[in-house]
Amino acid sequence: MTTPANRISDEPHERIDDVDLASEMEGSFLEYAYSVIYSRALPDARDGLKPVQRRILFQMTEMGLRPDRGHVKSARVVGDVMGKLHPHGDASIYDAMVRLNQPFIMRVPLIDGHGNFGSLDDGPAAPRYTEARLAAAAIAMTADLDEDVVDFVPNYDNQIMQPEVLPAAFPNLLVNGATGIAVGMATNMVPHNLIEVVGAARHLLENPDATLDDLMAFVPGPDLPTGGTIVGLSGVRDAYESGRGSFKTRARVSIEPITARKMGLIITELPYMVGAEKVIEKIKDGVGSKKLNGISDVADLTDRKRGMRLVIGIKTGFNPEAVLEQLYKHTPLEDQFNINNVALVDGGPRTLGLRELLRVYVDHRIAVTTRRSAYRLARRRERLHLVEGLLIAIVDIDEVIQVIRTSDDSEQARARLIDVFDLSHVQSEYILELRLRRLTRFSRIELEAERDQLAAEIAELEKLLADPALVRALVSRELDEAAEKFGTPRRTLLTEARASIATSGRSKAATPNLEIADVPCRVILSTTGRLVRVDYVDGEIHPIIAPARRSKHDAVLSEVVTTSRSDIGAVTNRGRVVRLSPVDLPVVPDNSVQLAAGRKAADYIGLDAKKERVLALVALEPDMPLALGTRDGIVKRVSPFDIPNKPEFDIISLKDGDEVVGAAIASDDAELVFVTSDAQLLRFAASAVRPQGRSAGGMAGIRLSAGASVISFSVVEDADSAVVVTVSGSSATIAETDPGRAKVSALSEFPAKGRSTGGVRAHSLLKGEDCLMLAWVGPQPAMASGSDGSTRTLPEPGAKRDASGTPLPGVLGSIGRSIGS
Repeated sequence: MTTPANRISDEPHERIDDVDLASEMEGSFLEYAYSVIYSRALPDARDGLKPVQRRILFQMTEMGLRPDRGHVKSARVVGDVMGKLHPHGDASIYDAMVRLNQPFIMRVPLIDGHGNFGSLDDGPAAPRYTEARLAAAAIAMTADLDEDVVDFVPNYDNQIMQPEVLPAAFPNLLVNGATGIAVGMATNMVPHNLIEVVGAARHLLENPDATLDDLMAFVPGPDLPTGGTIVGLSGVRDAYESGRGSFKTRARVSIEPITARKMGLIITELPYMVGAEKVIEKIKDGVGSKKLNGISDVADLTDRKRGMRLVIGIKTGFNPEAVLEQLYKHTPLEDQFNINNVALVDGGPRTLGLRELLRVYVDHRIAVTTRRSAYRLARRRERLHLVEGLLIAIVDIDEVIQVIRTSDDSEQARARLIDVFDLSHVQSEYILELRLRRLTRFSRIELEAERDQLAAEIAELEKLLADPALVRALVSRELDEAAEKFGTPRRTLLTEARASIATSGRSKAATPNLEIADVPCRVILSTTGRLVRVDYVDGEIHPIIAPARRSKHDAVLSEVVTTSRSDIGAVTNRGRVVRLSPVDLPVVPDNSVQLAAGRKAADYIGLDAKKERVLALVALEPDMPLALGTRDGIVKRVSPFDIPNKPEFDIISLKDGDEVVGAAIASDDAELVFVTSDAQLLRFAASAVRPQGRSAGGMAGIRLSAGASVISFSVVEDADSAVVVTVSGSSATIAETDPGRAKVSALSEFPAKGRSTGGVRAHSLLKGEDCLMLAWVGPQPAMASGSDGSTRTLPEPGAKRDASGTPLPGVLGSIGRSIGS
């Protein structure tokens, strides 16, 4: 129902207009929608800025807040922008200003902030507490505004002129992206790498018909400020082609040991717009609801020195990669970004692909460069006109002065100068205002040089404006300069989509098994105290293949056959056995075992005493006794039926000052071998030692001379193939200075004797030598290492048992058997 319009009420000085409600609402909503789209929410495709961002940068430029000057209060900037250019609330202005400063949102920040400008988890401090100035990149965005490069429009009250668009020395919209919600439409653009985008823009300048594939050779995908990984590129190509697409981003995660016996996920980069607190909250929710398994703890260790560092602890026995896949599925460690490239082109919103975005920007820079060149040409022509007039005046300076002195006023002087010297009105006015001190002989030389330079610049500018190819080449060079000045290396890794470890081969409803499988394996201990695991996934234990090239720490001290989730024992020099599970040990392939990749046994087990070290690995359910020998010459075989189910336990009662020097499983058919510091060797049958309980102190193994001690105890199953390695030296020599002398003899050269006897001589000591520094008995070939784990060369085997040995080229730290022997 409608009523007559323009009805005048009976009240004096009051006018009531009756209008159609539907028409009024429609018109008002369209005006509001247009205002939001054009004046607030959507960026301009040319400079990539919304009006409020453009006004902030322009006003800060007018305030002189350059990078080489001090910061000013953010509240002052907000006040000036609101009072002069942006008729909206101070909160919206400050929010836009904060975003331009945040390096986790902007790929190339345009504002240099001082103070708390917030994070992805927390908001910024109030504007009265923060300070700001323009970043160097913002100067490039606003450069040459005083050279008529863009159109200026009035502000909201027609008091001040402001730029309609900024010159933008680099493609800001593609580099920094944009987000905005308008009426009936929205934009969500992702950041890119400046160097890559500039490369594509320059290629488009040189090849206007370039295809999308050509441009994607320069811009393979987004480059997010926070780094991370983009998984799958098909959605990225869709966005580059049509302006709409999506892709998945993942955190940058590495699997590392966080303690000796515990693996962890170390997160150093998060997906775009995802904060650490949000991730931690989702992990805790997932663990509480049983959606996430295998996680023991999570800690945020981020600081200014190391940057982002989120540590997620993995429970023992769980596969870290499978746990990570579950985290990708149930937490923001994997996030999806939906691209919607909507921007203003010629005053209206358009959805643009990569080629269109670059085309709009390139055309804008060509227009800016053309207008700047035309402006400079006009200014140089004006200046040349004045310089030529000055040169005329200097030539006839006396007559010029006479004309001026004989004139009644300035108007007459101006007219006479024009008539007498054939000058223009501008030239004559400039001469009248000129100070006499400029009219010197030196000034004439300067003016002639300036005239020649101006003429050359004018010719160059005229040539530039006459050839569009030269304009495009100039735009290309300036883009290259911007990329060199502001560009940084790519941060985001681009990968194709891959199958999930946790969910591959299973239905979506199935719960994946994240625990590490219990497979047969070998655990190897190096002579330098490193532990590794060798798995066999076909269910059988195979012989280990020795590596073709030996590396550090490859001499083997002990090994045990077990399964990855079983417990084994580590025998220490304190006469203890410590239980450990090899499930979290570094796994190496059996065809190239490198013990240098192992973890330090003392750290993995968690030994507290600094002088306690691991001597051997043993199975905790042996069918044969465990034999061990001590420094004081005690021997003991521990009954296999006396192994308790405890985390750690003693296996011998040691006297004060005594310690275990060697341990191994010993059958009754094996032989036990002692080597002492005074070069005596004793071998006897293991059957001569009766197995005892754990609390027993053992029995006499070898009779020691005064001042001597046992330096090696070994269990030998095949005496015919074993060798004895001895290294002599002086106890008075400073450690690591004298390599000494070494020999390798067959164990069969040494006669067997009874337990608790003195043995036979194993090495002849020369003058200056008073002891054996090292000794080892075991299967061939023997392998020696330096104190740093590096390989050392031993003499050839075959020396007599009481020989004096040959000099060594380097100091030995330990001796063991070779991998695969």
